[in-house]
Amino acid sequence: MLHILYIIAITAEAMTAALSAGRRNMDWVGVCIIACVTALGGGTLRNIILGHYPMTWIAHPEYLLVTTGGAIAAALLASIMKKLRLIFLWLDALGLVVFTIIGCQIAMDLHLPLLIVLLSGIITGCGGGVLRDILCNDIPLLFRKEIYATASLFTGLIYMGIIYLGYGMHAASVIAAAIGFILRLLAIKYNWQMPKFVYQEELE
Repeated sequence: MLHILYIIAITAEAMTAALSAGRRNMDWVGVCIIACVTALGGGTLRNIILGHYPMTWIAHPEYLLVTTGGAIAAALLASIMKKLRLIFLWLDALGLVVFTIIGCQIAMDLHLPLLIVLLSGIITGCGGGVLRDILCNDIPLLFRKEIYATASLFTGLIYMGIIYLGYGMHAASVIAAAIGFILRLLAIKYNWQMPKFVYQEELE
C-alpha cells in the first residue's frame, strides 16, 4: 500500500512543481527538471546524507517517467488545474506523510539513532519542496510559518512510537500517516502557524 501511495505522491508533487515552474516561465526542460527534483529530491538528499545507495530513481528509473509524465500532464491541463487546487493540497499533504514514513523506515533499517531517523523522515518529506522553491527563487515553505515540517516531525514521532510499542510497520504506517495527514489538513483549513521570529535593526 505504501508503494502505491508513493507513486500517487510523486505524481502529485511533480504536477504541482510543474505549475511552479510555469509561473517562472520555464521551458519544457525546466518544467520536467523542477518536477523530478521536487518529487524525488527529498529521497536523493536523504540517501546522499546517509550514504544509502543506489538512489531510488536509479534503482527504479520508471519513477523518472512517472514524474516527467505528471509534469507534462500538468502543463497541458494548466487551464483547469486551478479548479483542482484543493485536491492537490490534499495530495501534497499525503505526499508529505508518505515520504516522511519512508525516510524513517530507511534510516531504521540502517540501525541509526532516533534523532537521525527523525531527521531522515523530515528531509525525505520536505527536501524536495525546499529544492523546488530554491530553484524557483522562492522562500522555501519549510522556512515559513506554515505547519509543514512540524507535521512531518509529528508523523515520524508517531510512527516510531508505535513501532517501539511493539506493533508492526504496517499498522505504524497507517496510523502515523492518518494522524499526520489530518494534522496537515487542519493546519491548512484553520491557518495554523508556527511562531515567527521578527528582528529589525533600529536605524540611528
